[in-house]
Amino acid sequence: MNIHKRERKENLTTIDLFCGSGGLSLGLERAGFSTALAVDNWQIAHDTFTHNFPGVPFLLADIAQLKGTDLTSAANINDGERPALIAGGPPCQGFSSAGRRKPKDPRNTLVGHFARLVAELMPPLFLFENVEGFLTTGRGAAVFALLDPLIESGYQVHLHKVNAANYGVPQLRKRVIVVGSLKMALSLPAPTHSAYGAPGAHLGGRFFPRTPTVQEAIGDLENTPVRASGHIREPLEGTDLQRCLILKPGQTMRDLPADLQHDSFARRANRRVMDGTPTERRGGPPSGLRRLRSNEPSKTITGSAINDFLHPSDDRFLTIRECARLQTFPDEFDFIGTKREQALLIGNSVPPLLAEAFGKLLIRDCPQVHGEEPLYQKGALVTFRPTLSNGMSPILSEITSLVKKRYGPNKIAEVETQPLFHA
Repeated sequence: MNIHKRERKENLTTIDLFCGSGGLSLGLERAGFSTALAVDNWQIAHDTFTHNFPGVPFLLADIAQLKGTDLTSAANINDGERPALIAGGPPCQGFSSAGRRKPKDPRNTLVGHFARLVAELMPPLFLFENVEGFLTTGRGAAVFALLDPLIESGYQVHLHKVNAANYGVPQLRKRVIVVGSLKMALSLPAPTHSAYGAPGAHLGGRFFPRTPTVQEAIGDLENTPVRASGHIREPLEGTDLQRCLILKPGQTMRDLPADLQHDSFARRANRRVMDGTPTERRGGPPSGLRRLRSNEPSKTITGSAINDFLHPSDDRFLTIRECARLQTFPDEFDFIGTKREQALLIGNSVPPLLAEAFGKLLIRDCPQVHGEEPLYQKGALVTFRPTLSNGMSPILSEITSLVKKRYGPNKIAEVETQPLFHA
């Protein structure tokens, strides 16, 4: 089904790198941008994106092999012109604690290619999104691979860790957002919701309306005829059913008898975590299996949520459509591929509602909106907020010190290590 805005706003065009299913593009379009080009090297991403955004040019290619002129040519952007915004987030598996962290994972180098293409095309704005492990993998190497070329090119940059739940996403999802402008230092959008359901979650913004709950996000799907693709409620059997019947809302794999725990869970649970960073061989979320609470936001939706998260009251795993709802995709947004492929597309996506919040901020400050040309100036890391809590792990503290040393005192205006907001 076509949910794409067909009109193209020439002064607000975007190029979406590593576009996946299109969650980032959808949110940015809702904010007022117009997608000029989507890029990914996964065929299923191509099929899903072009199905939902017909008419938007799609480049099925390895970004490491592309030049800036390849992007503008595919986007039908005239010579000498540039998009208003380049956005994207390289595949996160190399950084994520939900998988094996591999500092030498070749996917990590895609961060540098993102920065390279932004520096080549010099759009007035850029937006980068990734998992929180992006900050510490390789002891900050990925952070420097992103920031060095962009600051050298003249961008005023903010790097903040945020929780999507603070922007109305019914999910506790911590992510790193990096935005930059050639005209002025941006100010990030204030939270709209108060998160809860995990230690320290409330620090992102108190006294705001509460983040929607799992029940509010998916509850209406239960007792109504199936009207959304992917909402197939599959009954459990065997060991999966045994586990499910034992777990109460909020309980996890660790609450099961030892003989019902996954073999891999016991191995992961016994591995040490050094300096706050999982070892390279430590894979999978520490809970392994969890029954969600209906009266709280969901835990982070990943590509394995359809096998890890039990419905709050039904004895089954979440459906594809329930995962999409918790990521704030509309029901008319279709996902192509096998169930596993659809789950990966959803779990790897930027929640459209989070993308929309940042898109509105970028439009507000975009020089092209006001008919102005970007001001080329000395680049700087304007703010660096790497945590949403009152403390830091030793490794994150080390990275923060390296950032201060690398970009200050003459190259950084402000390094903030306290929670983003104290409301």
